[in-house]
This record gives sequence, structure tokens and C-alpha cells, in this order.
Amino acid sequence: MTTPQSREHALGAALGLVTDLYLKREDLHPGGSHKGRSIPIMIELAHQYGKRAFGISSSGNAALAAIRAVQAIDDDTSLQVFVGERIDETKFALLEREITTDRISLERVSNPKQRVFGLEKEGTITSLRQSTNDDALLGYHSLADELMEIDGLSAVFIPTSSGTTAQALGQRFRERGYRIQIHIVQTTACHPIADDIDTDFTEAPSRAGAIVDRIALRKDQVRREIEQSRGSAWVVDNARIEHAIKLTHEYAHLDISPNSALGVSGLKKALEKGWQPRGSVVCLITGR
Repeated sequence: MTTPQSREHALGAALGLVTDLYLKREDLHPGGSHKGRSIPIMIELAHQYGKRAFGISSSGNAALAAIRAVQAIDDDTSLQVFVGERIDETKFALLEREITTDRISLERVSNPKQRVFGLEKEGTITSLRQSTNDDALLGYHSLADELMEIDGLSAVFIPTSSGTTAQALGQRFRERGYRIQIHIVQTTACHPIADDIDTDFTEAPSRAGAIVDRIALRKDQVRREIEQSRGSAWVVDNARIEHAIKLTHEYAHLDISPNSALGVSGLKKALEKGWQPRGSVVCLITGR
């Protein structure tokens, strides 16, 4: 499904942008977020090898995408979802409501990643962890293709945890001969890819709870895409996130989550630090 790419002149002006600003509305994807592009393809490719039992650890959006993907399959495909004990209650309730088949289970545990890893090692399930499976990159090609339709697109700001989306977009842009800067945005609570590029921050908890990947197995590949695209990385605190939410509500008449606000807040910080784009800019509104 193609998601809207809304041109937001008033919001861009409020941020201090002198070129066109677009919001890529991945929150309107049927999968619930941009993860809905990737996880179904991971499952489809695994099916080709006869795999029918899957597992995922997630802070919310990836789990939602996996649940919707599995429920759309009319066979014996099963899914075990593990979430952390501190998951946002609203997200947990949403995941519970989404499950309408006994082929899918949902469990709170203290170590969700380790639970999935253990089950995969036993051969019980196939993990849908995007940071360790390059099949995940393929799902974001459609996102890159849609973004390349924006006139004069010069930069994209991406809320980033594992870096899978940023790596996939950068690779696809280069394959198609486009010079589009990759800018990743991480938080003061979790910033393993960005923290030696942007050092202007103080370690602190973050409201953007979906940014959780502290291992960053894709760090080298993501950093390569940033460098080759002449982009950058940004770390934002809660004050910047709240300001981005407020500005987006006021000037784009859109209520976004703290996670989705990362792209807008990263763009604001970049402009304050003197970065200027050569053309249109897009911020990914990744999900709920």
C-alpha cells in the first residue's frame, strides 16, 4: 500500500526550513507502522523454506505488524510475541485487542529478546528480528520507491532503533542513482549509532520508547549509508520531542506519538545547528 506524502508548508516554515517539507505517513499503513512493509515479506520468504512458526520481541510496532500479517494468512502459521514487562500499557492493550486467533500468543517477560533467541536456537521458531535478517531490508524498498517520487527530495529524517530502515533506504536510493541524504534520529536514552556523530546531548530517559536497540548490529552499515549520502545523525531529548509534537499539532493539524516525532525533532535540531538542505525534506511518521 502507498501511504500519503503530505506537503506541510506551514510546519516547515515554523521549523525554519526554506525548502518544501513532507511528512511520510507510515502511521496510516495497514500494518500500523513502517514495520508493516517489512515483516510480511520476512514471513513470506520464510514460508518458501517451509517455516510456519515465528517469534518476535518488540516494543510495540513490530509486534503489531507481525500479528496483523499472521492473522491475514489462512493456514497453520503461528506467532509467539514477547514484550518487555515495562511496555506502555496502551500499546499492550492494543496488541491484546488485535489477537483474534489461538495461533498467536502474547506474553510479557523480563528478557524478550533472549526468549526469542532461545526458542530459535532450539529450532522451535524463526525469529522476525530485523537487525539480524537481511530479508527485512527488502520490505523497505517500496518505501524508498515512494519517497523518490517527491520532487527534488534531498534528505530524509528517520527515527532509528536497529537502523534497518535507514540502511535499506540508503541502499535503494543509491541503486536507483539518487543522492538523498540519510539522517537518523535517536534518543538520549538509546543512541548507539548516533552518539559519536552528534555529541550535543545529555544522557536521560526518553518518551520515545520504541528506540531500544542498544546493540546496533547494523551500526557499520548504517554509518556507511550516512557517510556516502552526506547525511548525519541526531540525538534528541524529551524537550525537543515535545516541541515537535506541539508544532506538528499546531501547523500540520496532526497528533503524533513521541516515536513519530523523532524525525521532526531531528530536523529542527539539524536546522538549529546550521544544516541546510539543497531541496525537499521528508520526515518519516513511523507509527503510533
